[in-house]
Amino acid sequence: MGSDKPHAAPRPSGVRFPVEPRDVPAAKAARRLHLTLVEFEAARPALHARGFPQPDPTTGMYDLKAIDGWMDSRSNLTGHSVARDSRHMFNERLANL
Repeated sequence: MGSDKPHAAPRPSGVRFPVEPRDVPAAKAARRLHLTLVEFEAARPALHARGFPQPDPTTGMYDLKAIDGWMDSRSNLTGHSVARDSRHMFNERLANL
């Protein structure tokens, strides 16, 4: 038969929505580059000389989006196109008629 003890209500999880951090410590920035922390620390001066993002001056954390943007730019994968002036485009088309 059943127990006379009352059942405790299930306790909700402390984390209701997962949060994916954008700022990460050097170890995770290193992992993003597929490096160990030791390899990353050794390569940092050369990486920064090539425009690799600096860590936040207050937290020391690295911005993953900035790292991804740096990797995209070095591979010409930024996907950014320069906005063109519509007058220029009109004049170009008119000249082609």
